[in-house]
Amino acid sequence: MIHHFQPPFMPKSDAPYSPMVLDENYAYLSGLVAADFPEGQAVLGDVEKETQAVMTAIGRMLAEFNLDVGQIVRVDVHLLTLDDFDAMDDVYREFFEKDKYPARTTTQSAGLFGGSLVEITCMARRRR
Repeated sequence: MIHHFQPPFMPKSDAPYSPMVLDENYAYLSGLVAADFPEGQAVLGDVEKETQAVMTAIGRMLAEFNLDVGQIVRVDVHLLTLDDFDAMDDVYREFFEKDKYPARTTTQSAGLFGGSLVEITCMARRRR
């Protein structure tokens, strides 16, 4: 069974996507930027604070289904500029157990939503 989830802390959008979709095995999270939720908008323009806000929001979304960042198996990070790679990476690594990081791709992407500097999407394995 597929379940579509709208996190209560994120405003609903008319855009044709679901912030989170779950099946029996995985939780799939759409790309999330700090501009997507009210408290995140306060940190726009600082890649470290945006990364912190987005990763914290991802943790909150996963917690709704008794998951945590330890179940994340795949991540895509989009940066407005790769010049911010090290700053994003320093914050990102704090969310995971050392040497148990998910598979990840990081790319430079122009024009992230809401003037954001970082967008993160991920896939987490559900517990059985």
